[in-house]
Formats: sequence, structure tokens, C-alpha cells
Amino acid sequence: MRRNIVHDGSGRLTYEIREIVEVAFELEALGRGITWENIGDPIHKGERWPAWMKQVVAGLVADDITYGYVDTRGVKRTREFLAEIVNRRDGCRITPNDILFFNGLGDAVAKVFGFLKREARVICPSPSYSTHSSGEAAHSGYEPLTYELDPARGWMPDLEDLENKVKYNDSIAGILLINPDNPTGTVYPAAILESLVDIARRYGLFILCDEIYSYIVYDGTGTKHLSEVIGEVPGIALRGISKEYPWPGSRCGWIEVYNQDSHPQFRQYVDTLLAAKRLEVCSTSLPQYAIPPIMGDPRYADHLRMRRRIFAQRADEAYGFFSGIEGISVVKPQGAFYMSIIFDPGILNDRQQLKIDNRAVRENIESRVRTVQPDKRFVYYLLGATGICVVPMTGFCCTRHGFRVTMLECDDAKRRWTWETIAESIREYLRSG
Repeated sequence: MRRNIVHDGSGRLTYEIREIVEVAFELEALGRGITWENIGDPIHKGERWPAWMKQVVAGLVADDITYGYVDTRGVKRTREFLAEIVNRRDGCRITPNDILFFNGLGDAVAKVFGFLKREARVICPSPSYSTHSSGEAAHSGYEPLTYELDPARGWMPDLEDLENKVKYNDSIAGILLINPDNPTGTVYPAAILESLVDIARRYGLFILCDEIYSYIVYDGTGTKHLSEVIGEVPGIALRGISKEYPWPGSRCGWIEVYNQDSHPQFRQYVDTLLAAKRLEVCSTSLPQYAIPPIMGDPRYADHLRMRRRIFAQRADEAYGFFSGIEGISVVKPQGAFYMSIIFDPGILNDRQQLKIDNRAVRENIESRVRTVQPDKRFVYYLLGATGICVVPMTGFCCTRHGFRVTMLECDDAKRRWTWETIAESIREYLRSG
């Protein structure tokens, strides 16, 4: 072609959570049964919607209004409902016009990063959910800028590392945090959130906070919403229903903008996000209409409490399987439904392997592990030997070697078999080399 049509950041678009699926499909075609532990889809792992929620949605499906366009920002009554929730907290107040709906948070993240000035960077945590780190890197055309989360301190952010990077790199315009965190399951105490906001305040940055798991915080764990600690700092919270109801197939998420009039450039940036959404007309209608009757139902609070208890119990269970294994470290999750398992530094090498009986599967795996990161080598061998599909930590913009598991499997026997098999595979793999 007479012109290069490839975006400078195209090579930064990586999503290991889905990319490993292609490998698993190849092995499945070779006769290897697969246990999917790679993606956070509660429905796929057997969670059932309450009947009363289905009745709400069924009633809306019968209403012709749910088949039409809605306001570009989103259904007005839904935005009013969500703004009321924010304004009942002790913190920043918003209006319905501070809320903008998207077709899932993937859509929101693409636009939030995609419409930043290319030279304006957002520093991300490491490890970081791939959609964020890839989106930021793709918009800039460079490697992601990151600050460290420290597993030795419960995956809390290294605030000194963050401030030094902010102080000496004036291209940084924003700070990303994920609370509760994916992939670690960590929940940030209010004091940590306030420290992050303080750094943003002192250096003239905005805060971007992914709060998709904000109502999956286990009992006894203290935290706050961004709106409660943001003060006068400009900020954006990303929220949705895919993990909370859960309804991942709805592709329904939104942003809540805080203090958008605090600086003319921030207001212009937010206006650009709205203008970009106008080009699409609007986001999907039906799930937006469902939010007030479902979240406003008296049974919804009990639904959330029940799910928090279930995931907390599974977190205890998972921690019990992995915490005593030599050569790895784990931090028990406090929220969401993920746990990260980290190999001790230097313990992995290119001689370690797992026995794979199926010759075709073994040859496929051996052809893949020659030039990959050490944790990805383990993940491939685990997939070939047991069929269990997990995600390597290096796929989460992380230099530490390990992998992420989910706590979503509803079949108790299968869930325990999965964790027991992974635990024994770790022991076998580390002994082999």
C-alpha cells in the first residue's frame, strides 16, 4: 500500500486472558479436555440468575420502549437513579449528566484512553488488568508506564515508587487504580486511596478508578468508593453490571465523572468522550432500563451479601490449597473473585516440565515453550498435562512470574479438583527441574 495504515500502538494490544483460549482450542481438537479458569465469567462457571431478576428483564422485553434508541448519555431515569446512589455517600456529588453509558467497560476503556492526547500518559498498577494496560500503551505507542503492587505487603501499591515516577515524568497526566483489584483480589483501605488521591492533587493529575467489583468486597474488609475520597481532584470511576448481577453478556457499563468543572482541559476531555459516543448514537438500551428495578429491589442487597459470602468462602478454600506449597507465595483475596499465585524469584527454569501423555498435545506444547516467559511455560505445560487453562502473570503487565485463578466454579467437587490438581502440578513441575 502507498501509505502505512497500521496504528503505532497496534502491537501493544495484547489480552492474554483470551489469547490463551486459542491455544486451548488447538489442544481440545487434539483430544485434551479443557477446564476454563482463564476468564471472569460467572455465568460460564455455573452461577444462576435469581428468578426475580429474570422476571424484571422479561417484563422489560415485553415493553416496546426497550427496543429503541436512548439518550446518548444513557437512559435518563437510570442516570438519575445512579446519581442518587453516589450522592447518598459522604463525598463528591454528581448530576445525571456526570454519567455516560458504554457498551461494556471494554468500550469505555478504549475511549477513555483513545481520546487522551497521545503525549498524556496514565500510569497503571503492575500487575494490571490487560484491557487497561494495553489500552494505555496502544494510545501512546509505547510500553505501559507502571507502579508496583507489592505482594509482600498484601499487593498494596508502592506509594514511594508511584510518586517518584510521577515526580520525574511530566508526561504522566493520570493514575489508574483497580479496587477491588484484578488480578490479585486485593482491596485498598481508605488510607491508601486517600494517599493516591493526594499524589494526584499535588501533581495536578486526574484519577481513573475501575470499580467494577466494588460490591464484591468481603465482609470485614474496609474500603471506600472513589467518590468518597476524591475531594476536589478530577476523577472518573468505571462501573458496570457484568460482575455484579452478574450479566457479562449485557455489555453494559458506565463512567461516573467527578469534578469535571475543576479544570477546563478535563471538562473538554469529558466532552470529547460524549461527542465520541454521539457518533455511535447510544449504548444498548435493555440493560440500562433494567438497572433501577433490579438495583432498587429490596432483594438486591441480600443478593449481594450472598455472593460476597460465597466468594469469601471460596477464597479461604483456595488459600488453603496453595498457601503451604514451597516455592510460591499467595495473598488471600479480600474482594472480587481472583487470586494470584507467585513463584519465588529464580525458582523457574527451562528444564522443568509436566508429563503429557497425549503425544500430539505434548509436541504442540513443546513447540510453544522455547521462547516464552518462565510463568507462561508453566501455564502451557499445565494446560497440556491437565487441561486447566489459567493466565500467566506476565500477561498482566507484570515482571513477577506466576498465574491467576478464579473462584467462580460453582460445582464444589470440580472446583476442589481443579485447585488440588494445580497444587500437585506446581509441586511436580518444581521437582522436575
